[in-house]
Amino acid sequence: MLDAAKISLGIHPVTWTNDDLPELGAKIPFEQCINEMAQAGFEGCEIGNKFPKDPIVLKDVLASRGLQICNAWFSTFFITQDKKDIVEAFIAHRDMLHILGAKIIGCSEQSNSIQQTDRPVLADSPVFSEKEWRKVADGMNILADLAAEKDMKVCVHHHMGTGVQTPEEIDRLFDLTNDNVYLLYDSGHIVFSEGDVQVAYDVLQKHIRRVLHIHLKDVREVVYHEAVKNGWSFLYAVKQGVFTVPGDGMIDFKPIFDVIAQSSYTGWMLAEAEQDPAKAAPLKYAKMAREYIRRVGGI
Repeated sequence: MLDAAKISLGIHPVTWTNDDLPELGAKIPFEQCINEMAQAGFEGCEIGNKFPKDPIVLKDVLASRGLQICNAWFSTFFITQDKKDIVEAFIAHRDMLHILGAKIIGCSEQSNSIQQTDRPVLADSPVFSEKEWRKVADGMNILADLAAEKDMKVCVHHHMGTGVQTPEEIDRLFDLTNDNVYLLYDSGHIVFSEGDVQVAYDVLQKHIRRVLHIHLKDVREVVYHEAVKNGWSFLYAVKQGVFTVPGDGMIDFKPIFDVIAQSSYTGWMLAEAEQDPAKAAPLKYAKMAREYIRRVGGI
């Protein structure tokens, strides 16, 4: 069983409003989102597109609901953009998160990403050359050192449609980066990438010492097979409901919880489900996720 003294439980605001697909949850106000997060029994969240931009305002309004920010997505483009511009944007992002009390900065290398295109995500995801891998790794090393200046840490989100998607690409990243570059582990993305729940267990077991942040996302098997068969894009698969909350899909999370419990992992686990809130009522699914974690994980 998981140790409640070591694990903080949160939920991602994408359950209510989607950053990549703003039409999903467009009419759901920020206040509903955070009120229902708290009502479902979660302690914190990441930052969504409707959250106040002023970190002091955001910190106060979340605290009034017993919530806090634990992380916020940061896109890097070390292959296709100027490193100086990325570093400048990262410092501003880091300082904002520092004000909010977050310790984690989740990064995703978006150079040549097809994440937001209509291209088939399993066939057309980018493949980095050796030179490109070096640029990504060197950039992440720089960001990790900058994060350390504020006693914060960088973790890389393996994500569908990017050049860090497969187990082999995760391995390559960590072969090239320093020990202070960590992994944001996402159960749903690795299962979508490989079509095999066992691979999700294996990746977590292999890299648990470098896992610093966890997204608990489930996959609907029937929808996944349709995505494979028809060559769906990432966003089309999301709209069709390929993802759901833990306990509602093809992943048995007990082996994941067991690996975490048997490790020295201390930090956040976030329930996450990129799906259409008009089809999947956010509060209902948030409560479903919280109950499943309590029943299967023991916290």
